[in-house]
Amino acid sequence: MDETGISSLDKFTASPYRQEIELQHVSHRADYVTLRVRIREIKRFTIFDIDPITAKRWGQAMLDWANQHEGQVGPEGEGESK
Repeated sequence: MDETGISSLDKFTASPYRQEIELQHVSHRADYVTLRVRIREIKRFTIFDIDPITAKRWGQAMLDWANQHEGQVGPEGEGESK
């Protein structure tokens, strides 16, 4: 890949299934950046590299959903920060 630098933005555990989620800022040699979303479920990893426009749309959709369902916490409570 054409990466020049990766820095961790946040890392936390999602409820209720305990997936480890890490958000990373990735700088690329071709003078652009992506947001890397790494999801770990036991030994399996899912990794997305997304552009700022996609991140904004995804983030807004998640905020809208969370605001509509605030207070309806699952069986293990809220996500935990690491």
